[in-house]
Order: sequence, then structure tokens, then C-alpha cells
Amino acid sequence: MSKHFYAVIMAGGVGSRLWPRSRNESPKQFLDLLGGRTLLQETVHRILPLIPLERLLVVTGEDHAEAVRSQVPGLPEANLILEPGPRNTAPCIGLAAVVLQKRDPEALMAVFPADHAIARAQAFRDAIAAAGCLARDGYLVTLGIAPNQPHVGYGYIQRGSPLGETDGLAAYSVARFAEKPDLPTAQRFVASGEYYWNAGIFVWEATRILSEIETLLPGLDGELRQVAPAWGSGRQAAVLAESWDRVPRISIDYGVMEKASKVAVLPVDIGWDDIGNWSALAGLAEADGHGNTVYGSGQHILLDSVDSYVYTSSGRLVAAVGLEGWILVDTPDALLICPKDRAQAVREIVEQLKAQGQSRYL
Repeated sequence: MSKHFYAVIMAGGVGSRLWPRSRNESPKQFLDLLGGRTLLQETVHRILPLIPLERLLVVTGEDHAEAVRSQVPGLPEANLILEPGPRNTAPCIGLAAVVLQKRDPEALMAVFPADHAIARAQAFRDAIAAAGCLARDGYLVTLGIAPNQPHVGYGYIQRGSPLGETDGLAAYSVARFAEKPDLPTAQRFVASGEYYWNAGIFVWEATRILSEIETLLPGLDGELRQVAPAWGSGRQAAVLAESWDRVPRISIDYGVMEKASKVAVLPVDIGWDDIGNWSALAGLAEADGHGNTVYGSGQHILLDSVDSYVYTSSGRLVAAVGLEGWILVDTPDALLICPKDRAQAVREIVEQLKAQGQSRYL
């Protein structure tokens, strides 16, 4: 790849739908949830054959700097960008673009969440390389995942007119972005064949995304213009902290992509999953003959149970009888039990714990 191609991995967020395993101090991106590497390490490992470590940046919260350093050995210290606090993806991406533009005015940046599972790594790298070709022509490029079910937990992208093929992959202009739909709308989207899941994976020139932020998010642009000249100086931390208190909390999708010009989608088949909740994680793990999956370090006994997922890290014996389509997560200080089809609601438990001031469980 060109010497100007960089990777930006967004490693913030808490992963509240994977509570009680994912917590503030150890969010899901730093956990080994599939066996072997952590999700962050898997993300780095996937991209390294395409973009080397010296051109890979990780954006995370200050509390997780040591986790990144230990899990990504050899990452240059200058490539670790620490946010003073969570402000959603638009400020995260804007800050990374400022850092890259200052380092390399011709920087092309590919942006990845740190917590996705991708089964077809080479197809993923091929798609990123193809997206890079489009981005060099001035497009803001996003990857679209062909839906295999009417999922209500994902945003959707409707394709528009064809833009031709890039490295063997068909590209389209984006007709519109759609928020997470209700089930009938999701069914209509999937049946049309015109919609893709929004994977939150982007490729663009750093100057191009900063130009769109200037136009569409002037408040964020103003703060980034304060940060840019201080970056790399002794004033960096102080200026960033002061500006970060004022930046808007907004996603790149809502703040920029839904309103920007010259946006392209590259439909891909890469075996993608965002591991958004326990039910999704269960679907990625190898099940026994009864459809049950057990993961973790503790003992377990399942009798007359089917299509269920047990995660145990408490050291206790976990025993269950007659489970059908359930999730059971046993940690040293908290136990979660819920039906697989209610896995999205785990986030509501976290919100209740916050409201009750039960910070020791967060």
C-alpha cells in the first residue's frame, strides 16, 4: 500500500450490553471473549498485513492507556491517542484526523472499531485496499455488510447509483443512512436488496473528513483547531483537556455521514459481527450437539438444556436444568440470567445500576 495509508483503531466505549463481564475498568475490547487474543489484538492482527504498526494509531480513554500498551507491544507512543473522556465517534475520529494531518498532510485513514469479529480477514483487507482507491478520488467510503436477517440492532445504508468496480468490488453512491429500524422496516430493507448493515468502518483522506467536520460540525471544528497547534508540544494535554470539555457528543454517522457529499458504500462479505451482546457472542462460539456453548474457567453441569450460552469466571460450579435459549453469565460479583432474545436489554440493567449509584458493579 501507499506510504500514506494509516489505520485508526477506536478503542473507547464500555460494551454495556456485555455486562457483567465488560466493565468500565475492563471493557470488551480488552477482553478475550472468543479464545486466544483480545478483540483489540484481533483488530490489530487483522490489519497489520496491510498497514504496518508504525502507521497504526489507537484512540482510547486515559484510563485504558496501559491496557493498550500491554496488548499492542511495539506500538509507538506517539501513535497512542488518549481522549480525556468519551465523546462518541465524531470527536474521536476528528482528533485522529488532526494528528494524522499534522504528521502527513496526504494521509489516507482507515477507521475501525476495536470490538468487531471478522471471519474472512483477507477479504476484509482486500475491501479496505479497494476503499482506499475510492477515497483517493475524494470519496468518504463506508463498508456495507449484506444482511442475512432483518436485524433491528444495526443502522442501515441504502445504496444509490453504481460507481463502477474497484479492485473487483462494486461500489455505489449512498442514497441514505437509516437509523436502527423496527422489525417490519428491517424486513422491508432486507427484502429490497438495496440496504446493507452499517459496520462503522470508514476510509477517507484526513483532509477530506476534516473539511466535512468544518462544514457540518463547526463546534467540533473550532475545538480541533485549538488542539492542532498544541499537539506534540508541552501544552498538548492541557489544551486537549480544556477543549474536550466543550466538544459535542455526537457520532460520525449522525454528525457527518448522513449529511456529507460524495459518500460511497462498498458492499462486502467479510464474515462481520459487532459482538454487540451476549446472544451475538454465543452465535460466534462453537456449540455442542445440543446447541449449548460454555466458555470460561469454571465448572458447569447442564441437564436437559438446549440452545443456551454459559460464561463462567467466578470459580463456582454452575449447574442448570431445562434451559432453552437462555444466557447465563457468572462472574465473581454478579450473575446475569436472560433469554437470548432479550440480550439487547442488558444495557438497561447497566443504566439502572448507574441510577442507583451502584458503581462497584460498573
